[in-house]
Amino acid sequence: MGHHLPAGCRGGATVKKSIKHPAKKLAKKSDKKSAKKRWIPETLFDDLGFRMTFEVDKVLYELHTKHQHLVVFEHRFFGKMLMLDGATQISKKDEFIYQEMMSHVPLFAHGKAEDVLIVGGGDCGIAEEVIKHSAVKRLTQVEIDPAVIEFAKEHFPEFTKPVFADKRFESVIDDGAKYVARTDRRFDAIIVDSTDPIGPGKILFGRKFYAGCKRCMKPGGILVTQNGVPFFQNNELASTMRKFRRLFADANCYVAAIPVYVGGHMAMGIASDDTQLRRHPVETIAQRYRTAGSFKTKYWTPEVHVAAFAQPRFIADLVAKGCEPKQAKTAGRRTPGFGVA
Repeated sequence: MGHHLPAGCRGGATVKKSIKHPAKKLAKKSDKKSAKKRWIPETLFDDLGFRMTFEVDKVLYELHTKHQHLVVFEHRFFGKMLMLDGATQISKKDEFIYQEMMSHVPLFAHGKAEDVLIVGGGDCGIAEEVIKHSAVKRLTQVEIDPAVIEFAKEHFPEFTKPVFADKRFESVIDDGAKYVARTDRRFDAIIVDSTDPIGPGKILFGRKFYAGCKRCMKPGGILVTQNGVPFFQNNELASTMRKFRRLFADANCYVAAIPVYVGGHMAMGIASDDTQLRRHPVETIAQRYRTAGSFKTKYWTPEVHVAAFAQPRFIADLVAKGCEPKQAKTAGRRTPGFGVA
């Protein structure tokens, strides 16, 4: 991917150009024009032997450090995109799918959530969806790096402005794992917007962290996590299910299709001691939606909510077994700071 023929080198025009100009001169001209195009590859699945590459319209921000390469750029189809170390984190075109499914599913499943905690989520995309729920009285977001918040305010103001303007919102700069282990607060819903379990995000997939979440959940509370794309990252989901089952009466997942995250369904883990939270009929979810004001959504609907728990067989098998052979290790999806706390 990423190769384009130079302008004037398609169809009959190729013949006319080659007659009028020496091949060497034409090659230099074409090379110069081609060099102006920049393509950024998604290298997340290099170990599996394939890449997806994005043509850059305009680089908005780029940072190279000893530890990471972060770039925000405009793409003609996906709009504003954020990539970290070759892994797509977010795109303006389809961000609503991830944000809506990570927020509305747990809150409508619970039905009476007043105190909500987001661990990570420094871009404030999920927080922006949570504050649409009028029943929520207090939303706390724990982010480890204050620089991430400032970065989001500059490059993703569509998320941060409404969130920071809402009096119910509280931004806490702290280590998410330590926060859940020591806080005196108790929450109806905890949403973990994390990377995959490598590097600094690994701690947010450990049993100790999940136990910390449980200790600060109210009776009947609900926990939701992102668990990657099971088709390529099956061990990530299986490992989380094993840990959930040691702590909660009910452990499962639901799915959503997010185009920019190549690989098909993305899995969201869900855990609670209330075994009925993920089993509500469409009528119940629809009534809760109406009570919440039927705010506008672009992906989530009461019908999609219920259908999301109908898993393809291979994902259901992962959930049931809680174990599958490991595949090639891949980089994290969500950005450290945009998901690690």
